[in-house]
Amino acid sequence: MLADLGQDTVDFAPNFDGRNEEPTSLPARLPHLLLNGSDGIAVGMATKIPPHNMNELVAATRHLVEHPDCKIDDLIEFVEGPDFPTGGYIFGYEGIGDAYRSGRGLIEVRARMHIEEGNYGKRSLVVTELPYQVNKSRIIEQITKAVRSGRISAITDLRDESDRDGCRLVIELKRDADVQKLLKALFLKTQLKTTYGVIMLALVDGRPVQLNLKQALTSFVDHRLTVIRRRATFEMERSEDRVHVLEGLLTALENLDLVIELIRNSTSPAVAADRLCLELSLTQRQAEAILAMRLARLTQLESRKLSTECETLTERIEQLRELVDKDEARRHLLVSELADLVAKFGDDRRTVILDESQPYPLPSGGASGSSLILISRLGYVKAQPVRGGSGEGMAGAAAMAERTGDFVTRALVARSETELLVFTAAGLVKSLSVADLPVGTRSSRGKALADLVSLAPDDAIIAVHAVPDTTDERFVLTISRHGQVKRTALTEYGNVRGAGIKAAGLSDDDRLLDVWLTDGTADLVLVTRQGQMIRFDESEIRAMGRSARGVKGIELAAGDVVVSSLCPHRDDDLFLVTEAGRAKRLPMTEVRRQGRAGKGLSVLPDRNRAGDLVGVLSVGGDRPVVFETNTGVTIDGTTGATPSGGRRDAAVPLRDIARIGTVAAVHLRLGGVGPDPVEDISTSRLTEDIAPTEDIAPAEAVTPAGGLAQPELGLDADGS
Repeated sequence: MLADLGQDTVDFAPNFDGRNEEPTSLPARLPHLLLNGSDGIAVGMATKIPPHNMNELVAATRHLVEHPDCKIDDLIEFVEGPDFPTGGYIFGYEGIGDAYRSGRGLIEVRARMHIEEGNYGKRSLVVTELPYQVNKSRIIEQITKAVRSGRISAITDLRDESDRDGCRLVIELKRDADVQKLLKALFLKTQLKTTYGVIMLALVDGRPVQLNLKQALTSFVDHRLTVIRRRATFEMERSEDRVHVLEGLLTALENLDLVIELIRNSTSPAVAADRLCLELSLTQRQAEAILAMRLARLTQLESRKLSTECETLTERIEQLRELVDKDEARRHLLVSELADLVAKFGDDRRTVILDESQPYPLPSGGASGSSLILISRLGYVKAQPVRGGSGEGMAGAAAMAERTGDFVTRALVARSETELLVFTAAGLVKSLSVADLPVGTRSSRGKALADLVSLAPDDAIIAVHAVPDTTDERFVLTISRHGQVKRTALTEYGNVRGAGIKAAGLSDDDRLLDVWLTDGTADLVLVTRQGQMIRFDESEIRAMGRSARGVKGIELAAGDVVVSSLCPHRDDDLFLVTEAGRAKRLPMTEVRRQGRAGKGLSVLPDRNRAGDLVGVLSVGGDRPVVFETNTGVTIDGTTGATPSGGRRDAAVPLRDIARIGTVAAVHLRLGGVGPDPVEDISTSRLTEDIAPTEDIAPAEAVTPAGGLAQPELGLDADGS
């Protein structure tokens, strides 16, 4: 703010009592009016300018310096919006656009919060960032008043755990509290949501003017260019004066004997100065400098120093003269100064700006690190912090199995910044951050995944995939119940909006069955209800756009549908289960590759006795499974109890299954006896044992039969 103040860069005027002078403005190197903001009121007018991020302001200022005729919208591309020191969220871009285009606008600001899960399923809502200029004590008072009056009933306790590390306001919730409903009440009745009214009013040349973004930045640029010109003029005049003196000293050194004689024969310094001016054609300023020169300056070394200083200053004067005379040079220097300031003091944005269509982000835990994510058959999910060497493993799976008919079918390890792509049966894909998942303990049972993403009443989740980076060279395979298959580059899923985007085109009576992530070299296996199976290389499916319907994967007979899709490993077995309670294990070596769109091979020769297929699992070794009947009864079993056979072998009866009812689905179960398959997205290594929490293994596919109230969640094809 005060840099260069003593170099005649700004005007001075008498202060309030006329005894001293004060600058009418400061030679600020940054647009501090926008950077720090301003808030004030006068007679009949007021100003309220929000603070902004330095990096964004400097980028916009540089663009304006280089393109003076640019439009306001061009500058808005650089300045995303206000950046409050207290962080929080800004909802919507409309108010920001109004403020930048007209100088007035209303901006909705909300606090930043996250969910923390405690013992016995109780949760807490933790406020870590408040809206700008909102007093924390006032928030506590408002929440307390709302609870005591009965307008909010989901809160059991309120604690202020703030310290020097930051704000932390803990709101303990009842076990059955509806968090989304509570948030709406808090935003309505407290200042956790406020409206910041922008009034960009400032004094320009002594007159109040309501400024838009370009006018505000233009005022700074014009002011700064004037400061640079006046500073260059000041420095140039002083440099020219110094060169003038140096030239006199050098002249004296060249005529040293004459100078000594003139001084020795003079009666006074004034007479000596006059005689020097007359004899050596010097000015009074030069003569006085010679008389004030010490004898030590007469050495050859000092003479060389004076010559070097004179040459350096002469070059500097030429540079300063260019700054004084050329506007382009001043603009180039301004850009350079701004770049240096950003390199020293620039920081990241603190306030996150969200689109109005996006839901309020409510992550769990708020801490970065790896989490073990467990997903159950009924669609419940929780994330347990991974603690290296703890040996906890899949201990948290038991609590999720306490719900009748529920158990863990999917486990993966991922970092909090990893994105989850959630695919639905209607052909949509939605994005969910791992940080948004409820943080659970070994005893917590998780939260319904459907509550974390918005779904249509007739839609359901069919697959969840963790994607650390959508720019890598992987593909998304989608399979529909009518046998349509499509392959799309993962890069097309890099910007999934809050409301979701289309993942696959579907006919009116078709539904999405499965979604796989592959590296482009996988084998795809499709199995139909009537016992037809086809295996082909995924390279036979050309890459298409997200909204395409795809191509035919298998030729279906009348009334037949695809019930399972798999991307198995070469040495896996296929575990087939029929509705009559029969099963068979079929090695992958028994299923030869064919061309896409064929009828496939028959793998159920005794279909008349065994009934239709209800599901197929890809398993390696003996795995615990769960059979679900049409009456809702679930029965535990293992794949190892079924002998391995050929494609033409008949299915064998499953013990105690047929007498209970018709089998409706089969599921792989995790968290049982023995090692469990776990995906580690954070390290991308594979193993079969979860006990060391950083070890992982590819998860098997679990494909449901149709008609279930909750569809099974799909798994990654290659365990990556």
